[in-house]
Amino acid sequence: MTVFAFYLFAVLMLGSAVLVITARNPVHSVLWLILAFFNAAGLMVLVGAEFLAMLLVVVYVGAVAVLFLFVVMMLNIDFAEMRAGFMKNAPVGVAIAIILLAELVLGIGAYKAGNLSLGTPDGSAAPLVGESNIESIGELLYTDYLFLFETAGIILLVAMIGAIVLTHREQRAPRGHQDISKQVNRRPQDATELKQPGIGQGVEL
Repeated sequence: MTVFAFYLFAVLMLGSAVLVITARNPVHSVLWLILAFFNAAGLMVLVGAEFLAMLLVVVYVGAVAVLFLFVVMMLNIDFAEMRAGFMKNAPVGVAIAIILLAELVLGIGAYKAGNLSLGTPDGSAAPLVGESNIESIGELLYTDYLFLFETAGIILLVAMIGAIVLTHREQRAPRGHQDISKQVNRRPQDATELKQPGIGQGVEL
């Protein structure tokens, strides 16, 4: 059952990740990204990292992905211009992808060759005996890494405020636009004015 769940989550995550890149509609890309996050959280639950799975759902799905979705839906995106820009910058994107792939292959090759040595735990951050992963991580975050944890929270808060400021643009009413509040608050004496001109006389405006 565990193996079946692993392959199910893995296939769905990879498929949704591919659709994030290939989807032409940005809103659909964000929705596929949310699906990828959920399946990644499922994989983390399978390996016993329930705290990371909860963080992935709460932080990335509940905040970051939803913020992306609102930004994409609020912005006035010209899809024709976006496709033209994609085709124009496609060679640069392919070149960057090739460079990143080469670096990844080089790093894996150096690690397998024994030229790189990863750090080994010294026992200072050992999990608490008889406690869950969440309690062990909380103990470590709020003691040894309290300053870094608070700094990361401030950075995320500034990023959220910046995104709100960038997307909140006051729309200037174009000429001929109806002002509903002005129409509702209009007084009858200001709406019309009766004129009774004499025969052969015009009306003074």
